[in-house]
Amino acid sequence: MDKRIKPPAPYHHFTKAQWSNLRADEKMTLSREDVKRLRTLSDPISLEEAEEVYLPLTRLLSFYVEAVQSLHNVSTRFLDTPDQKVPFIIGVAGSVAVGKSTTARILRALLQRWPASPKVDLVTTDGFLHPNAVLEERGIMERKGFPESYDRARFVAFLADIKSGKADVAVPVYSHLVYDVVPGEFVTIDRPDILIVEGLNILQPGELPRTGKPILFASDFLDFSIYIDAAESDLRDWFMERFFRLRETAFQDPSSFFHRFAQMSEKEAGALGKMVWETINLPNLVDNVLPTRGRADLVLKKGQSHMIEEVQLRRV
Repeated sequence: MDKRIKPPAPYHHFTKAQWSNLRADEKMTLSREDVKRLRTLSDPISLEEAEEVYLPLTRLLSFYVEAVQSLHNVSTRFLDTPDQKVPFIIGVAGSVAVGKSTTARILRALLQRWPASPKVDLVTTDGFLHPNAVLEERGIMERKGFPESYDRARFVAFLADIKSGKADVAVPVYSHLVYDVVPGEFVTIDRPDILIVEGLNILQPGELPRTGKPILFASDFLDFSIYIDAAESDLRDWFMERFFRLRETAFQDPSSFFHRFAQMSEKEAGALGKMVWETINLPNLVDNVLPTRGRADLVLKKGQSHMIEEVQLRRV
């Protein structure tokens, strides 16, 4: 093989300006107050960024939803089976503190305001974490957020139920206040048109059995996947910024799992936050989260300002 021949690039690359032009005549349906309400604690997304990045993205998603539905119709005609609604599932992945929650919320709000007014639900993978008691028993409490800390079989079963059109699928509730799954509490997802799933490890394929036996992974159920990318140094800074903001707000609640951190001096809290980043979040990012970036259909690359600077769309 001629070494001068380069393999085709897997992604189209766009600057924010180039991507924004793909909005075409799509109208913005969110207000500045909507965006302010939807963004998370440390994500400074603006109305302008929502217009420039997420509006073109929802236009693209409308084409994908239409194409997937057409493919489903072909399959039901061929198999002569009853036609039923098949939810379109969008996955949002990326590091801790990169802004997954804000992206998921903005997308949901925009998709809900399509002319057809689709039913759009949003689920985070936090509810599928093993309870703290299980993590303690297995000796992996310090690896919370790593792939092995999730009940992956339950999560795959949930996605399978959603894709099959099952009604009233239960999702366990996770409380960030008590840092644990809440026993006996669930939210119900009932046959959405679109489901957005947000989490650290949703693009992971996992290990294949040597026997060749078919096995399902969460990523098998995603119709479109988004990875939010940023430099490691920026992710660390954003994590620390969020940590200190939480120390001044949510951690002040006496019932918070992290209340003791609010009582620390700023220096002590800073040292603790740095330790959490270096011993938990960074290894998880390097070993588990970042390697899945190349599996995403769309990569949103953020700069130091937390603003998206580049968009990469997988070639079809």
